[in-house]
Amino acid sequence: MFVDGGDKPNIVPAHASMHWYVRAPDTASLDALEPRVVAALESGAVATGARMTYRWQDPAYSEMITDEWLLSRYAQNITALGRNLDPSDATPVVGSTDMGNISHEVPSIHPMIAVAPPGVAIHTPEFAEHARGPSGDRAVIDAAKALAFTVIDTWAAGSVPEAVRP
Repeated sequence: MFVDGGDKPNIVPAHASMHWYVRAPDTASLDALEPRVVAALESGAVATGARMTYRWQDPAYSEMITDEWLLSRYAQNITALGRNLDPSDATPVVGSTDMGNISHEVPSIHPMIAVAPPGVAIHTPEFAEHARGPSGDRAVIDAAKALAFTVIDTWAAGSVPEAVRP
């Protein structure tokens, strides 16, 4: 995204700046991409006779580490509430979130819950209609209950599995 690209389309600005996101499935892949992305940007600067500087923002968003014990309890609880936990509900979260960073420090889950019918893409007006309507309300209540029951299951386990200890 251009943050500053000049004021007129027919005048080459003395300064321009952009903000880029670089995404990868895990931090090792992201680390490997950094020199390639920088080389691509530098080659554009060389080709146009410009000077290029960059700043790689740290910390990067890390991949999510799902605690399987917690996820299994959540799955039981969400199913008991009448919702199906199909494979797409447990799909790794993609996008930009610091939840992955948190999951490297403490046992975590990031379950998804259906708000709209299958085939309705997120970040669309149609999805927003479902999210602010009765199905969105039901999703929030069901997810909150399932998470609360998962906390209770963790406490009730007597001895918390080693995997769940921070």
